[in-house]
Amino acid sequence: MPAGPKPQRLERVYRRWQDLAERRLAYYEELYRSGRWALYYPTQEQFAVRMLDVLKAVKAFRRVAEPPAAPRRVQRLRPAA
Repeated sequence: MPAGPKPQRLERVYRRWQDLAERRLAYYEELYRSGRWALYYPTQEQFAVRMLDVLKAVKAFRRVAEPPAAPRRVQRLRPAA
């Protein structure tokens, strides 16, 4: 039995989920701009709650996509003369 998925495969899966979240955000933005949201949501508040969920998902994927911060080097001070 394999030890686990390869990192590249996990990266591909992650990128596909991120792409889906970005496309979903674009769809909701278009719903808002066009005013079509009123066809699917009875109130603007209900649409806003759903839009916030979409934004949270996209932000989470973008945060994970950021490269890890490089470790900070500690500057060693020379002894005083």
